[in-house]
Amino acid sequence: MDPNESMVPGKLSATEVEPQSMAPPHQQHRLRSGSLGIIDISAATMANIGPAMSFFFGFGFLAITAGVASPLTIVAAGIAIAFLANTLSEFSKAQPSAGGFITFVGKSFGPTSAVTTAILAGVGYIVAMASVIAISGGFLSIILSHYLKWNVPWGILTVILTILAVMLMIRGVSVSTKVAGFFFAFEISVLFIVSIVAIIQSGGHLSLTPFEPSHITNGMSGLAAGFPLAIYLFIGWENSAALAEETNDPRRNVPKAVFASVAIMSISYIVFAYATVTGFDYNVTKLGNAAIPFISVANGTVAILAFLAYLAGMTSTLGALVAGTNSQARLIFSAGREGLLPSVIGKVHQERRTPMNAILVFVGISVLLIGGWAVAHLVGSGTMDPINFFAESSTMGTILVLLVYLLANLALPFYYKKYKPADFKMVRHGVLPILGALFIIVPLYYLAKPGQPTPYNWYPYIALVVVVLAVIYASVLSKRNPGLADRVGSIVADE
Repeated sequence: MDPNESMVPGKLSATEVEPQSMAPPHQQHRLRSGSLGIIDISAATMANIGPAMSFFFGFGFLAITAGVASPLTIVAAGIAIAFLANTLSEFSKAQPSAGGFITFVGKSFGPTSAVTTAILAGVGYIVAMASVIAISGGFLSIILSHYLKWNVPWGILTVILTILAVMLMIRGVSVSTKVAGFFFAFEISVLFIVSIVAIIQSGGHLSLTPFEPSHITNGMSGLAAGFPLAIYLFIGWENSAALAEETNDPRRNVPKAVFASVAIMSISYIVFAYATVTGFDYNVTKLGNAAIPFISVANGTVAILAFLAYLAGMTSTLGALVAGTNSQARLIFSAGREGLLPSVIGKVHQERRTPMNAILVFVGISVLLIGGWAVAHLVGSGTMDPINFFAESSTMGTILVLLVYLLANLALPFYYKKYKPADFKMVRHGVLPILGALFIIVPLYYLAKPGQPTPYNWYPYIALVVVVLAVIYASVLSKRNPGLADRVGSIVADE
């Protein structure tokens, strides 16, 4: 390189760093590139899914809804998520971005859709993460009460654990991702060991009953009714896309991480579900009445395995809290950096290159939501149970997140036709995303249909209000800021 080259305006030597004052505002706040490898983002994705947490508190409802053959709903959900994984992977190959679905939808349909998606994703993920934050303290309270007879209020434990998690995330994506990955490795190992031991103990009455369609309660309608619950078990599968800016070779590694995570989680959930159903002797009523069915199965094996199962649930909630907030806060960070949301959200810690403001806003609103929900319970029906809150909050968040999934599937054909027409493949970019959109409509219908108990019957109307307000805000912002279209997706992860 010419030693005088760095003196030429706009040129930098390899050892120099561009002064922030010379860079556009949204280019000043780049995340630290090359911090993560494919194993890091794969582990973070599965930690975000939180298999122990999701399965502990979700499978009982799923079994009650779908019946003995509830594992089949997990098979169906895994197939549906695979269609969605295709959409995310194809977008990530073309334009990897910390904005994830927000960037993909915005580049396809314009700035109004980008802002709308940013709000839907932000609100949806914050509401869903509130359930994880609450259950972290709630589950620790259960463990302390069960083994030590300590009655520590779960709210206090939640605040302590959340502060520790935030401190870890602000410190750096590499260290926080590795911690989440370690938590995941522990939980998945324990769940497999317990499942295998339980299946062996049930060897005398093992059968394929859980995989026979005839044993689904109410047939196809029962499968469809349980489908949203099965889909929720996988929420977080999209984690790696938001980590693209900090990932080595994101165009290759993000798609690999997405598909690997979906495949591993599908197989894992099927094994856990089979072990649980057989552990209850195919008695769905008894299974549904158990506080945490998998823990009950673990208690029927070896005492140490039951204790490890409790620990796995704890590490799962913490791993999901760290990994989920890490990725989901980056979505609103990217939106803030590009002007879709308030710019203060789009700033990074200048030393650690982490989206500190976005993390604080994301977690802060989640905690306030938990507090507001608790106050509402005090005014109405009494104290709030964290397990019930987990189901309530996660369901509300899932509705909005599913709308984002739907938009992304509809956007993929338009994106490739608009920006990469030579690379357009009818099956990969046309048929598969349409099938993915159709799969999403099923859980959306069952989550929104009339006749559900309170508060679930309010959720469709709340979601509608959020959508309407998001569209109005997006329309106004787009008109006031004509340059917004150029900023959507302007920061590509590996450029």
